[in-house]
Amino acid sequence: MSEKVLEINSINPLDLYGANNKKLTFIKQFFPKLKIVARGNQLKLIGEEEVIQQFELKFDLMLQHFNKYQRLTASNIERIIMDDASVLEGDDDVLLHGTQGRMIKARTANQRKMVSAIEKNDMLFAIGPAGTGKTYTAVALAVRSLKNKEVKRIILTRPAVEAGENLGFLPGDLKEKLDPYLQPLYDALRDMIPTEKLNEYLEGGVIQIAPLAFMRGRTLDKAFVILDEAQNTTTHQMKMFLTRMGMSAKFVITGDETQVDLPPKQPSGLLECLKALKGIKGISIIKLDEKDVIRHELVKKIIKAYKDKIENK
Repeated sequence: MSEKVLEINSINPLDLYGANNKKLTFIKQFFPKLKIVARGNQLKLIGEEEVIQQFELKFDLMLQHFNKYQRLTASNIERIIMDDASVLEGDDDVLLHGTQGRMIKARTANQRKMVSAIEKNDMLFAIGPAGTGKTYTAVALAVRSLKNKEVKRIILTRPAVEAGENLGFLPGDLKEKLDPYLQPLYDALRDMIPTEKLNEYLEGGVIQIAPLAFMRGRTLDKAFVILDEAQNTTTHQMKMFLTRMGMSAKFVITGDETQVDLPPKQPSGLLECLKALKGIKGISIIKLDEKDVIRHELVKKIIKAYKDKIENK
């Protein structure tokens, strides 16, 4: 058993501990074998030497994060402790500057893996639950490629499962028929491209909204193509989509394996193709999880609760 005292000189201890030691109590949950006693600007650690060293490493990252961003939330703390590498957001994490000067970044380890993967591969599968930023990051990568003139157009598609892909009976033109299913993509685009410019891109076909059922027969060259909600594709739809890939194209397929809305006896094209395409050079598969959630803290807890319930069945 070892003891060590850490001095907190670079920040106000209250910023680290939180009101009523709420954040400190949260930190302690990740180190059950370590006794942590806070006294003023000192933290006394009692436990095995190896555990103390692990805590010191993560503690130093927490201090660095606060000194750089002047904040340290529970989500920041969890990502710092749970990730194998530093999760500090650096200048290299900025994908582009969006509307009103907003910096669009890859904010988690797995989102950064997405960025690295699409730079090395032409096809990327980003699989994970709601709120992990897979779709938002995919759209940011597409907009960055367009701004850098790496592609000539962005194509967004999503299976309209609720309407059985039969959109003809809905009022309005094609774009209006698809809008209810593509709102998450529009929301992301509005964060990254000024409204006037976005409308110009949409009207000029630089950004296209293409229903999955209407993709058949197309060859998509020099395009960044995103298939969202891919878990709701059938086997034939997924094969059809993947074989649309033309020269100098980038394909990103996002989906959540736990939210398949297809009829009970209808297998998911996403689940099947993940097994079939595993190990093929040029295709990368990134799995995101609850540690990547950057929505409300409850979302992370809900995802974990469902995951635990399903795994314990």
